[in-house]
Amino acid sequence: MSGLPAFRTVMLLVTAVLTVTTAAGGVVLLLSDGMVNTGRVDTAQGSVRRQPRAQQTASSGLDRIAPTAQPVRDFGRGGPGITVTPPRVLAVAPGTLPKETRLRLAKLTHVQKVIVVDAGAVKLSGTGLNLLAVDPADFRSWTPQPVADQPAVWSALARGELVADSASMRRLGMMLGAMYQVDNGPRLRVAASAPLGLPGVDGLVSADFGRSLGFAQGVAVLLHGKPGTISEARVRKALGAGAQVVTVGATGAAVPKQQQPRQERQPPQVNVGRPSSYLELYKASATRCPGLSWTVLAAIGQVESSHGRNNGPSSAGALGPMQFMPATWKHYGVDGDGDGKKDIWSPYDAVPGAANYLCANKAGEGGERLRKAIWFYNHSWDYVNKVLAIADAYARAYA
Repeated sequence: MSGLPAFRTVMLLVTAVLTVTTAAGGVVLLLSDGMVNTGRVDTAQGSVRRQPRAQQTASSGLDRIAPTAQPVRDFGRGGPGITVTPPRVLAVAPGTLPKETRLRLAKLTHVQKVIVVDAGAVKLSGTGLNLLAVDPADFRSWTPQPVADQPAVWSALARGELVADSASMRRLGMMLGAMYQVDNGPRLRVAASAPLGLPGVDGLVSADFGRSLGFAQGVAVLLHGKPGTISEARVRKALGAGAQVVTVGATGAAVPKQQQPRQERQPPQVNVGRPSSYLELYKASATRCPGLSWTVLAAIGQVESSHGRNNGPSSAGALGPMQFMPATWKHYGVDGDGDGKKDIWSPYDAVPGAANYLCANKAGEGGERLRKAIWFYNHSWDYVNKVLAIADAYARAYA
């Protein structure tokens, strides 16, 4: 953890690959396939126990089946009414900006508003995440209107939680609602994702949280004015040698000057909380195992519990939506949503736990390795064939 991240081309901050988990959306799939008899592994690589299951039918698509578990905590309430002043230029100075420099920036031609915030990088499991540390009340108007209007985003920041950029969520593989350990620091919960539109910035934390991590204070500056009118050269001159400056588009994307997009854009989507459907949860959890398709997890979830409809316990003692034996869960269970527990009954833990178990058996390598990993999940080749057939159906329906 420290200081000021460096630039790379037009990126303000160095972006890094973070191997955690992510959430995604999709379309509807209707399966008429009911529950099937499945076995359980009662040790890490132990014998299988099979038991009968009640016949049930999926009545709606994965994107309409909501996982059920207690929320981590409630978000604060509020309402819209913020007039946004989107950044047109984003810059990082080599050191804390003195008052005189801030005044000089404010007097530049076409500059209507200026804000200076802290910036830094944290490492999660050895890989970097580039953040701005902001005061929620002051920074709210510098985000796209749907983000500014979402009170949960700003409540999360006030609580010391992370608001991640949507693109970074996808690229770095983060799961909404999960808790991650900062190297040599505290745990950090991903409370919300939103399209921040700040090149190279992976997310926002509160100014207090940034100070606790030793972020460089007062080094990142955002300037608002009419699109394409603020001179990068003048900003760079005002900031001095070593400053890095980039133009930001009207909607947040970095674009060349005088080439602002003309077409209508879809409103940015702000996500708060945990995955809201099994579809999102399967996709998020699969990223724990590079090479593993989410459709395999979905197929196992269909066979085992019809996506949480029949959680057991089974006659053999298997529990939860992914039907783990308790002994197996001790080895492979995970705290998927960061609530401090590895709950075999919670889909937010059980589904990523299943991904963890499959990956330990090399499911991400595909082919025969995948088939063998599914066989370890339930020692039956009929089970393997059934899971892969359902996975193929999901892949075709959600293509």
